Amino acid sequence: MPFLHKKPTTYEVLKSHGVDRRTFLDFCTRTTALMGLAPAMVPSVVKALVTQPRVPVIWLHGLECTCCSESLLRASHPIVSDIILNLISLDYDDTLQVAAGFQAEEIRQTIMKQYAGQYLLAVEGNAPTKNGGVQCIVGGKTFLSVLEESASRARAVIAWGSCATSGCIQAATPNPTGVLPVSALIRNKPVINVPGCPPIADVMAGVIAYVVTQGKLPELDSQGRPKMYYSKTVHEECERKDNFEEGRFVQNWGDDGARKGWCLFKMGCRGPITHNRCSEMKWNGGTSWPVDAGHPCIGCAEKGFWDNGPLYQQVEGLRASGREHDEHDEHDERELVHAGER
Repeated sequence: MPFLHKKPTTYEVLKSHGVDRRTFLDFCTRTTALMGLAPAMVPSVVKALVTQPRVPVIWLHGLECTCCSESLLRASHPIVSDIILNLISLDYDDTLQVAAGFQAEEIRQTIMKQYAGQYLLAVEGNAPTKNGGVQCIVGGKTFLSVLEESASRARAVIAWGSCATSGCIQAATPNPTGVLPVSALIRNKPVINVPGCPPIADVMAGVIAYVVTQGKLPELDSQGRPKMYYSKTVHEECERKDNFEEGRFVQNWGDDGARKGWCLFKMGCRGPITHNRCSEMKWNGGTSWPVDAGHPCIGCAEKGFWDNGPLYQQVEGLRASGREHDEHDEHDERELVHAGER
């Protein structure tokens, strides 16, 4: 696909801000590492940011709480200002932009016409489908119609967060508004699913950086998730995994095991069936993540996690055991039985 020639490149923008060549190359190196690419790929990232114009982005908000945008604000590299001011051209975001009303919608229409087939459509939230979709109205139109219209000329769609990828709490039983995830509504365009409630900030940054610098979509799994961020379970890299394998489990909140940082599996941790990078990348610049803070993973990056409950109870169909035997665990196997499909 040909690239745009009307917008400045990332390097041109950074240079106009006083960024020197050395700092720019450091930026490219760090961005390459974030995407999990080999150091040998740094030159291709440099070339892309020097030669290719910034990609226009239309960012929509449906039924959601804007936690995905809030998460992106905490991205450590690239930081959010670099993403929206330098890596991409964020031309429409009804939550962030100054324009409102007819002026805002005119901007969206202009981008769709001038950059047809070249802009990215980013979506937070989902669309209600019952009663004509009247539960979510944007600019006098149902969000469902805005989503379909915006996707019709987009190059690709990025579905941010569990609301957009699987429905999240809005789709929990009984789903009164009939919400559907983006991939169920947009079938004629490639959709990148980036689940999580919210997604990890650096995962969001990495997906954007990959599309911009590589000129293509990342490799996706069967659920449309980027393999570079969703190929492992949270459990695989958890710092408490050794306790799991040794049979050391928290049995009650505040017990001796909780104070010692033992495994939270029996307190309902969904880490073994949740695919995400929380335990590796952590949150807020690598500061912490739920399990590190003593809270079990609730599986927010997996489909239907709100109905996969109740929370704080061991998931039905999962079994754990280890070297130590106690009254709460009569099994002596050393295996974990995974429930549900990956």
